Amino acid sequence: MRVSNGLRRLRRVRGFGVSALAKEVGISRQSIYAIESGRYVPNTSIALNLASVLQVSVEELFFIKAQGRARRQ
Repeated sequence: MRVSNGLRRLRRVRGFGVSALAKEVGISRQSIYAIESGRYVPNTSIALNLASVLQVSVEELFFIKAQGRARRQ
């Protein structure tokens, strides 16, 4: 199982550039890129901050991907 995310899509839908979102959340641009690419799974605090700034639930932002397909609860 792998944690996947919809950060790039949600960021664009909400009209945020990478730098602006990083500043709002209090993390680096590199962290945003790493989360979007799936190389970095953020801790609970960052995940909650991202969801809050993007006005979505954490479950809408992050989900478990099992055997090639997304499983949302």
